[in-house]
Amino acid sequence: MSTHDGARQKAPRKWKEETALAVSHTTYGCGMTVLAAGDADAESFAESIADAAGTIGAGFALLFFSQSCIRAEDLVGALRRHAPHLPYAGCSTAGEITPHGIGDGGAVAILFPSGAFTVASAMVKQVSSSGLDLVAEHVARLRRQLADAGARRQVFALCFIDGLSYAEEAVTSAIHWGLDDIPLIGGSAGDNLHFETTSLIADGEAGSDCAIIALVATDVPFHVFKTENFVPTGEKLVVTSSDPGHRIVREFNAGPAADEYAAAIGIDAQSLTPMSFASHPVVVRVGGEYYCRSIQKVHPDGSLSFFCAIDDGIVLTVAQPKGMVESTRTALRMVDEKLGGTDVILGFDCVLRRLDAENRQILRDISELYRANHVVGFGTYGEQYRSMHLNQTFTGIAFGRRQAAE
Repeated sequence: MSTHDGARQKAPRKWKEETALAVSHTTYGCGMTVLAAGDADAESFAESIADAAGTIGAGFALLFFSQSCIRAEDLVGALRRHAPHLPYAGCSTAGEITPHGIGDGGAVAILFPSGAFTVASAMVKQVSSSGLDLVAEHVARLRRQLADAGARRQVFALCFIDGLSYAEEAVTSAIHWGLDDIPLIGGSAGDNLHFETTSLIADGEAGSDCAIIALVATDVPFHVFKTENFVPTGEKLVVTSSDPGHRIVREFNAGPAADEYAAAIGIDAQSLTPMSFASHPVVVRVGGEYYCRSIQKVHPDGSLSFFCAIDDGIVLTVAQPKGMVESTRTALRMVDEKLGGTDVILGFDCVLRRLDAENRQILRDISELYRANHVVGFGTYGEQYRSMHLNQTFTGIAFGRRQAAE
């Protein structure tokens, strides 16, 4: 675990296109600096992180990376050599969000200057089998660390969880329970839709079946938000046979799950792809609101794997996406008005939103919207928002303009 404090501000710098391996640097008004590489290797990326961290007096770094270009163990080793005193945490992705828009197969580093941000972080191991009490103990310890560091500013919490652990709901609930009124935001680690192994890293360690919790204290104004773009239809699917431990639905409405779902959206079960699931989400109603329960993949036996908890008796409703570009633009405009101007947004975007955007040929529009609104982050296998684990949602924390020091 680690507690960190420190440094100075710079005006934003514009992107300069150089070579494919070049690492771009963008520094925002709050002092946060973002490094992005479209085709990074661990050694050069870690070296760039070390240089930038020294320049801005960074006290903490968030790292999001594609496993197609960087292995978690290699990045941890390179950081040990080039930035041995820089605390960090991060995870593998299903796509990256850089200052230049949506990317794929690259890496992003977000450096927090210690003068504006104090961070306490921890890695929780074996989350699929750990008790909730252990998660709560970590949260309590991190809160004490912030208090001991004299961080009496506003606090928010970040969490990153193995997106293949089947543990997101339990971990998110346990973290939230220990936070009181501290807002929680985060995303589930991905592996570029291979659904094999995701990676999490923190302060010299790399692993799977882990979660990372970070509490961040800052005097920079911030606002936590979420947005989605779907409306429920009249098509209902009742889970009549499932394997909750592995998030698998075998039957809807007493028929093979894939066949029933395909019939509900008007296609043949043999034609189901991740694009189908992205464009025709299913939702569950909780407390008067609808939340996505997104499908991950179809199995040869006609069963369906989900990105989230599922159980017998749950009633799902097939949803119809509405305009993603306009709904996202509206959400970002409301955030900007709430803060009186947005400096930078740390965002977590479900990979199924990206697939849907590709399918509808609006990915370039979404990418430009993120670029124009200074969104950085990664594509997820699920999103954490306050007490909930969500799917097919964009969650984020927006930072406003830092007030001048007195």
